[in-house]
Amino acid sequence: MPRGYLSTAACLALCAGLGACASSQRFEAPRERLRPQAALEPATPALPAGTVTSQPLAPPPGASAAPAEPPPPSVAAAPSPAIAPEPLPPAPAPVVATGRSSVVGSWNATDATGSCRVSLSSAPALDLYKASTSGCANKDLAKVSAWDFRDGEVYLYQPGGTVTARLRQAGGSLDGALSKSGASLALAR
Repeated sequence: MPRGYLSTAACLALCAGLGACASSQRFEAPRERLRPQAALEPATPALPAGTVTSQPLAPPPGASAAPAEPPPPSVAAAPSPAIAPEPLPPAPAPVVATGRSSVVGSWNATDATGSCRVSLSSAPALDLYKASTSGCANKDLAKVSAWDFRDGEVYLYQPGGTVTARLRQAGGSLDGALSKSGASLALAR
C-alpha cells in the first residue's frame, strides 16, 4: 500500500473520531450546563414565614397624616321642622298561648283544702300525658297521674282513668272544679 494511502486513511479515521467526540459534546454540553443550574433553583417559589399584619397606607407625599374631618350632615337627612314624627302604634295586647303545649309545666294548685304542686309533662302515657303532684291534702288530687287537653279543657286523671278535675284556661291560669266534690280548683304558674 502506498504510504499516502495509510496516512489519508488514518487521517480520516482520526477526523471521524474527533468529529464524533465533538458532536457528542455539542449535544450533551447544554444538558450538563442545565443540571447544576436546575439544582440551584427551587421547584416552587419560597413563601414568607411568620404572621401577616396589615396597616393603613401612608399618605401620599405632600398630604397631611391627620384624619379627615367627617363630612357635614346633609340637608336631606335632617328632619323637617314642619313635619311632626308619626306616633308609634300602640303595643299589641299580650298573646296568651292556648293548647296542649301551653299548659305543660309546673303549676301551683289551690282548692278548699289548701295548695300543692301539680306538674303536667309532655311525656306520653298511653293515650294521655304523664302528670304528678306533691304536697296535696286533697286525696283525689294527690292521686293524679295523667292529663289530657280536649276541646279547650285540661282533664286530670287518676290511675284507672277516673277524671279528677276539669279545668279551662283563663288568661295565664287554669280554673275549674274537682269532679267528685264539685269544689273549685285553680292552677297558677
